[in-house]
Amino acid sequence: MKTNSTHAWKFFRVGGVDQVTFRNGADIANLDQLDQKLWMTLAMPTRGVEFDARTADLIDLDRDGRIRPPEVIAAVKWAETAFKDLGDLLKSSDSVALAAIKDPNILAGANRILAILKKPAATAITLADVADATKNLVETRFNGDGVIIPETAEDPAIKKIIEDIIAVLGAVVDRSGKPGLNQAKLDQFFTELQTLADWAVKGEADAALTPLGLEGTVAAAAAVRAVKAKVDDYFARCRLAAYDPRALVALNREEKEYLAVTVKDLSLTAQELAGFPLATIAAGKALPLSGPVNPAWAGALTALNSAAITPLLGAGLTNLTESDWTTLTAKLGAFECWSAGKPATAVEKLGLPRLRELVKSGAKDKIAALIKQDAALEGEFSQFASVEKLVRFQKDLYELLTNFVNFADFYGRTWAVFQSGTLYLDNRSCNLCIEVGDGGKHGALAHLSGAYLAYCDLSRPGGAKRQVVAVFTDGDSDNLIVGRNGVFYDRKGQDWDATITKIVANSISIREAFWSPYKKLVRMIEDQIAKRAAAADAAAHQQLATTAQTAVNADKAKPEPPKKIDTGTLAAIGLVLTTLLGALGTIFAAILKLPTWQIPLVMVGIVLGISLPSMFLAYMKLRKRNLGPILDANGWAINNVAKMNIPFGESLTDLPELPAGSERSLEDPFADKKRPWGLYIFVAAVLGLFVLIFAWFNGSLDDNLPKGLKHDTYFEHETWFGKKPIDPVASLIPAENAAGAAPRAATNAPPTK
Repeated sequence: MKTNSTHAWKFFRVGGVDQVTFRNGADIANLDQLDQKLWMTLAMPTRGVEFDARTADLIDLDRDGRIRPPEVIAAVKWAETAFKDLGDLLKSSDSVALAAIKDPNILAGANRILAILKKPAATAITLADVADATKNLVETRFNGDGVIIPETAEDPAIKKIIEDIIAVLGAVVDRSGKPGLNQAKLDQFFTELQTLADWAVKGEADAALTPLGLEGTVAAAAAVRAVKAKVDDYFARCRLAAYDPRALVALNREEKEYLAVTVKDLSLTAQELAGFPLATIAAGKALPLSGPVNPAWAGALTALNSAAITPLLGAGLTNLTESDWTTLTAKLGAFECWSAGKPATAVEKLGLPRLRELVKSGAKDKIAALIKQDAALEGEFSQFASVEKLVRFQKDLYELLTNFVNFADFYGRTWAVFQSGTLYLDNRSCNLCIEVGDGGKHGALAHLSGAYLAYCDLSRPGGAKRQVVAVFTDGDSDNLIVGRNGVFYDRKGQDWDATITKIVANSISIREAFWSPYKKLVRMIEDQIAKRAAAADAAAHQQLATTAQTAVNADKAKPEPPKKIDTGTLAAIGLVLTTLLGALGTIFAAILKLPTWQIPLVMVGIVLGISLPSMFLAYMKLRKRNLGPILDANGWAINNVAKMNIPFGESLTDLPELPAGSERSLEDPFADKKRPWGLYIFVAAVLGLFVLIFAWFNGSLDDNLPKGLKHDTYFEHETWFGKKPIDPVASLIPAENAAGAAPRAATNAPPTK
């Protein structure tokens, strides 16, 4: 948003963009007037950066894990009401002088903290003071959050009630981190308790609903409900057996079903047995309550007899007839209909006796008094929170400004919040290492930075793992390969094992670009040699196989006639060789024609002609290296260009240097021998080749060479400087054999084109 600022700002230019300078408190206070197009960043994450997470949470008002300009401005405005001079923020200290506090409530809170810590003579409040006081307050019975824990109550009975409420309704976390309850939970518990108690009172007042009293009827109904389906099934089977005796065997389950069960280990509660009838089926038979009954249901029948049959039908029954069962269910029918309307509540699990006890105890008022007493300290604790915010802003707010509004920390080499540590690898150290969550997703955008990126997996003993991307800005990339190991030191000084897992290759330095063409040539030659060697090896194996096969079948195969030499092929080979020699000869002739002092300059010119294009391209790319895509891929919203040009890039990666004043011994016990015969032979071969080329150009070798390779065949003989070249193809064709051509004169004149 564009603003009409009346404040006089000062800017510094670095990283290819003008950035605002914070000189004093007035610059900070007028931050809301600075056009946001001039801010370096429009958003940054609160995690994954080397910035105090607690301070970041205080600034992140919407708790979305990101800090944006409105939240930065809001933090500055709050600090303006808390500090007498915002210039104090430039000190970045974890201590605030009491005389520097503007807000009287915050000042009172600071004095309260110092009083709790028994520091009445202190003139400043520190972050450690706030932490100690807050810890003491949290560990007291009352800590101002309106939540009490069981330990808050001194009465054991009240403590047990608080535990019961937490058990049935769940806990509210207290400021101490322990489970507790607040006024809302207390009201919910006693409201549900009273509703259930009122329902129970109504049932107890009507004997038709609760013939055995509420508790007895509840127990009887539960016992009947547990076996009702099986008892109904039993009497239905007995009626069916009376209707048709032929169904009796099937009603009692077939023998094969028992055999299937008996092959397994049996238990009285086995699911297989539970599916069988309660007792043996017979026409008009009563249900035995004990004795020959299904073992899986024996316990339930015993409970039915004691809880329902005996109280409602009388004692002494050993068998239950179908009419007795109908009478029993009818006596409990009204209760079942009424209990269907029982309030659904979690407090029921405490049981009616416990609920009645709680209704009469008056515990609600006692617990509510404890909650009220705790909440009364909320203002005092809020003051403590404001004091903590004050001290944290004193320590961290200026650091946020120099990593958000401008990048003064990064370009000032004082460690930006996105720099997570230093990577030592390949004989250098990289100071620009940024933590990433997903290297694959990060690299999809970060490659636009134009920088050489090495993604590394980090690990420490104990299983801790991280991932960072290291930006290499000096040296070369010859030995930077996936799988190489190094050591990473985080901002706390802890060491991590580092392994390169992915590389985004770009130019690193001008020095690397200078040698790049030659390295590419060497690699190309090495590749070609390797391919030729592999092909030759394969051909040799094939030849051996062919020879062996021929030897085995020598008596069967006819000898292959020798192949004739292809003169066309020989002519082509000669043409290529002579053309190459001619080109090299022309170059060497031109160089040797120059004065001696110019030859080294020409050689340097040739080298520069090869290397300069690569160096120029690297220079153009290195000038445009941009930090923005690397941070954007990590959740930032970089608003301006953040260049890493060549001089600044060299400062981000340190190459090895011997310490000043060090002594150095050049005696190497494993150095090469003083007489490197291999080098001598190589130099002699090069010189010999040069002499042969020189002699050929001078015509000294013509007497010993065939006509197709003689010097006079291609050049005039009078002088080898400035010779006029002759078409080598025409020279290979005798004039007398050319159609329509006149015979050559026996002179030293060059052949006719």
